[in-house]
Amino acid sequence: MTERYYAGVYWPARLETAEECARRSVTFFRLLSQCDEIYARWYEQGDSVEEALQHEFTPDYATFLRFFHREENQLGGDGFSLGAWTGHAEDGRGGMVNLTCGDASGAYPNCCLLYLPRTDLEPEGPRVVAVPVLVNVLRAMVLAWEPLFGVIATDEFRNALRPKRDPRGFSGWLTYLSRSRGEVPPLPEPARLEPVEEKGVIIILGAERLRASNPEHLSLGRRVQEVLDAKELLRPVLS
Repeated sequence: MTERYYAGVYWPARLETAEECARRSVTFFRLLSQCDEIYARWYEQGDSVEEALQHEFTPDYATFLRFFHREENQLGGDGFSLGAWTGHAEDGRGGMVNLTCGDASGAYPNCCLLYLPRTDLEPEGPRVVAVPVLVNVLRAMVLAWEPLFGVIATDEFRNALRPKRDPRGFSGWLTYLSRSRGEVPPLPEPARLEPVEEKGVIIILGAERLRASNPEHLSLGRRVQEVLDAKELLRPVLS
């Protein structure tokens, strides 16, 4: 079975209002729309495909503010959640965003997850799941949400590098580290660094998609992870 890739960024408890989260959401969806054409249209998630396709939305400030003022999108005393979908009705196509932001309690870890299109089921997959596009996807997430850690990988790759209950980050195909975490030391080839303005760096392990089924890919991921662990750059986001 083909491994499915996702992009995720994570940040610690950070109290933000609905207005602040709405502004960040506008930035994220605007920058994401510039990464590939499949991110040009968005729909609210629903109980069925038919229901969801009736709820296309424009990702502007007024729309996100309306979402975050709805009780169903609020998390206890603070924090907000949002689910969005690109509207591709065929199984496995398009992309889906799950967002949690504004939480200061730590009860609902702040994160933004983007599930990428399947490379084996859809024509868009090989085009989107490629380093030039994914660097821009991760950059969009970083500029909007200012996380401490981000990654693009598969669940299988993550589980091969860390036990499931280990709260530390791991070395993905692409990994983002905030500058506040510390300086990234020299890494094993062919890993390279891509700066994200003054905020941090994206570590790219290679042009080829990293798969857990490939022993060489796992070996590279582990070697890079060992270097980052030695500098405590992958310490838990909540610590």
